[in-house]
Amino acid sequence: MLTLNDFKTARSVLSGVILDTHLVYSAAFSRSSGHHVYLKPENMQVTGAYKIRGAYYKISTLSEEEKARGLVTASAGNHAQGVAYAAQQAGVTAAIVMPTTTPLVKVNNTKDYGARVILQGETFDDAAALAAQLSETEGYTYVHPFNDPAIATGQGTISYEIFQDLPDVDVILVPVGGGGLATGVSTLAKLLNPNVKVYGVEPAGAAAMKASLEAGHVVTLDRLDTIADGVAVKTPGDQIFPYLQQNLDGILTIEDSELVDAFLDMMEKHKMVVENAGLLTVAALNHLGGQGLNVVPVLSGGNMDVITIASLVQHGLINRGRVFTFSVQLPDRPGELLRVASIVSAENGNIIKLDHNQFVNINRQSGVELRVTLEAFGHSHKQAILQAMKDAGYDAREVHTSDFYN
Repeated sequence: MLTLNDFKTARSVLSGVILDTHLVYSAAFSRSSGHHVYLKPENMQVTGAYKIRGAYYKISTLSEEEKARGLVTASAGNHAQGVAYAAQQAGVTAAIVMPTTTPLVKVNNTKDYGARVILQGETFDDAAALAAQLSETEGYTYVHPFNDPAIATGQGTISYEIFQDLPDVDVILVPVGGGGLATGVSTLAKLLNPNVKVYGVEPAGAAAMKASLEAGHVVTLDRLDTIADGVAVKTPGDQIFPYLQQNLDGILTIEDSELVDAFLDMMEKHKMVVENAGLLTVAALNHLGGQGLNVVPVLSGGNMDVITIASLVQHGLINRGRVFTFSVQLPDRPGELLRVASIVSAENGNIIKLDHNQFVNINRQSGVELRVTLEAFGHSHKQAILQAMKDAGYDAREVHTSDFYN
């Protein structure tokens, strides 16, 4: 059973190693949610995620013989960097098995810390199978990313810092993948104040913990379908599951589309890069009941490659009507293109791209197609532009715009 003394020991070991990521009050999220929102920015942590806490503490508990055998782990990225960093500090070799779908930035950062990276399978569970095999056949010491009370103890030190900055916290929101972070945070939070509420947050397409808690035992999902790669786990940890049954007050599930909106909000309101798994708790603010509670969403990490960032920005703008495309049939005669541009300009739309297709019809005299991609201020402004086109006699129709950068 994890005790307060265990967490105190972990905090002592981590002192001087991790950053004290102080809470950041969010006026924007407070207004939109009706609560007092204080962000816990673990995306600003050493290695860019909270995982350094559990990895470093776990490795500190290993014997010299266990460390001398070398370390192996499986990870979708953040635990990999935590183990690689901690192993480098301890002068220990580490082999990290990562899914082939892991963002490049996480792979490269792990290599930069001196670890050997092995890419295997499409999911964390595929990588974990190989890591376990290497531990058996090669004798490496396996540092599990979540299914280990020692790992959870290191992660749980986050709660000390939350209570230090906000003693009267009412609700803590924590992302859930395998359950290590949620175990540590919820267990220590309840030890510090039994009345605090701790909710785990999962993507709807990878809600293994919710299914397990409902079943009363650990279950394995058939498939995963989420952009939150950091929590895409089919099977939660069985060693830590009893702690979650006891200390979590519930699970909230989030659709991927909500993460896209949360990413754009975080970038525009706080100028912070937070990966999709870390945005689960921000999206969950819209699912909390009540009013005026002191709420702390844990932003678990911020390791994202620029291609993913660009894609999220693009889709976020489209979702909010700030970028859209319309198609219109025009007579094939001089001046029509200028007329359309003038209408858009008069409505304060900003054209990004024009696609003028003269070959949409066999008989060009019957009309050509013009596709216009433009920036707007939102859905109401978008509708005003489309209405202005119709008022001018054009049958302008909005079209799918997910590939407007191509």
